[in-house]
Formats: sequence, C-alpha cells, structure tokens
Amino acid sequence: MNCRICCTDSQEYLKHQILGKYEITYYKCPVCQFIQTESPFWLNEAYESAITSLDLGLLSRNNYTVPITNSILHRFFDIRKKFVDYGGGYGVFVRLMRDKGLDFYRQDMYCENVFAKHFDLQDAPQDQRFELLTAFEVFEHLVDPVAELEKMLKLSDNILFSTELQPRPDVNVENWWYFVPETGQHVSLYSQHSLEMLAQKFSLNYYTNNINIHLFTKKKINEKMFSLLTKYKVSKAYNLVFSRQPSLLPVDFSNVRARLNSK
Repeated sequence: MNCRICCTDSQEYLKHQILGKYEITYYKCPVCQFIQTESPFWLNEAYESAITSLDLGLLSRNNYTVPITNSILHRFFDIRKKFVDYGGGYGVFVRLMRDKGLDFYRQDMYCENVFAKHFDLQDAPQDQRFELLTAFEVFEHLVDPVAELEKMLKLSDNILFSTELQPRPDVNVENWWYFVPETGQHVSLYSQHSLEMLAQKFSLNYYTNNINIHLFTKKKINEKMFSLLTKYKVSKAYNLVFSRQPSLLPVDFSNVRARLNSK
C-alpha cells in the first residue's frame, strides 16, 4: 500500500480489531511516518452516527479551541472577513465564534446542524473565498488527505486545524488513545514530518505547536507567536486585552427571525 501523503511504499505496521468485529491492518510510511489503515471498507458502518458516543470531549474541545482561534485570527488575519468551519458537526463552534463577533459558517456533509442553523456554507455568498478555514478533529478522519486538502484550499488559502501528532515512534493501540479503534473513524494518524510534506505539496507554510494545533497558510507569520497563542491560558488572556468584538448574536437573531416570519 502506498503512503497517502508521499506515495512511498508503506509497510505493514500492526493489526487490530475495529468496531469490535473487523481485524484490520495499519500501515506506516518509512519516509514520513504517516500511519494509515487499509482501505476502510467499514466507514458506512462507522458513520451511522456522525458524532460517536465516545466523543465525550466535544464541548470541552470547543471551549478550548474558541479562544485560541479568536486570538490567532485577531493577530494574523483580517477579522472583518468571513470564515468557515469544515466538518463543523452540530455547529457549536460556529455559534460560539459568531457570539464572539466573527462571521463564521459551517460545512459538514454528514452531521445535522443543530446550533448554527442558517449559517451553513450554502448560506454564505456563492463562490465565497474565506479568510480562514478551521478543521478541528477532522484530519484523522480523512481517507485521502491530499484530495481533501485540495477541496479545503478551494475555500481558503489558510487552514487552521487540530489533530494529535504521534507522540513517540512506536505508537500503538495500547500506548496511544488516538487510534480509538472502537469507532473505526480514525484512519489517518500524522507525524510532524507527514504534515510538513503535505504542506509542501501545496506550497504552504506550516506552523505547529508540536502537539495538536496546526496552520497551513500562504502567509509568513511569527512562528513563536503562533505557538504561544495556541496555549489556552495565553489565548484567554489575549482575548481579554486584544480581541473584543461585538457579538453577532443580536443581529443573527433579528435576521433569522425575519426570515422565519417571511415564510
């Protein structure tokens, strides 16, 4: 099996049972250390529920990423423009960012929009280019990261995303929780080198906190400042001082109310 990042012949790495029933093989690239599953024939079954019952951290993850995103946008990007959350799930993040005064929209092909109705991708102006695209806990779900990143770049040149980096060379299901074989949804597991190579394919700069927050961008930014703003406590403090925007909640309420009354 070829590596889905750099096309090197990947080697069989380990076998494990997923979804409690299928014995499958994981492969690891000897060049970029990207770990991928065999061709995932089980995905329809794995996504019968888009958000799994094991995703207990959905709300705490949004509480963590909102101040970090807000700080990074205010420091490096134009906050007057529009933004999109790719694979936005129930819409929690989009609603929270709009409450922070940032014009966010949601994209998700599989999950119902519960909290950000009327702010889906199709509600944004047609052919909209977004200032930045967020993709939190999405990359590990991508069967073909190169093809999917190409889709993202049609929406924005700047991709802020989260995915856990392999913490050690000998990661396996016993010593790294991020495999989560019970769900069958994590089919791509990244090393820092694999993300560097992915960025190079599209001539993007790559910035990372070396743990879980990453940025692909055409811009050149201060690497140390980016890493600093990915620290939760720092971003919270930065928000208090530098990133106060009027909430879009009152405007959104009036617009949605008018839309409903016009039907």
